[in-house]
Amino acid sequence: MKSLSCYCLILLLTSFAASADVVVVVSAKSTVTHLTAEQAARIFLGKSNTFPDGGNVVPVDQPEGAAIRDEFYARVASKNASQLTAYWARVIFTGGDSCPPKLLEGNAAVRRAVAGNPNAIGYIDRNALDGSVRVVLDP
Repeated sequence: MKSLSCYCLILLLTSFAASADVVVVVSAKSTVTHLTAEQAARIFLGKSNTFPDGGNVVPVDQPEGAAIRDEFYARVASKNASQLTAYWARVIFTGGDSCPPKLLEGNAAVRRAVAGNPNAIGYIDRNALDGSVRVVLDP
């Protein structure tokens, strides 16, 4: 029984450590310095097409099925993968004027896209940070 308890504790700590690494980033050239989780959720769910300061925003997303994507939407928008898919299907089906963020393949691609566009926003693993991007939310 003791070994089972230790095993469960290790699994819990491992999943917590793995899930704590997502950060929301903008270009180091951006004027945006901070966002709330609600502001980020509105941007990534297509409910807002501007940053709080009024500047246009271009959200970029991680690939469907990526653990970091699931973690981001769970923490910031309180949606799991199936809820997110249903959300965008509903928006598109009802003729909403927003569309899902562009999907890019992984942390490096998202970081490059965000670094190269002061209007872009994305999320990456904390380990992928460099001086080209700035953290605006650490959910």
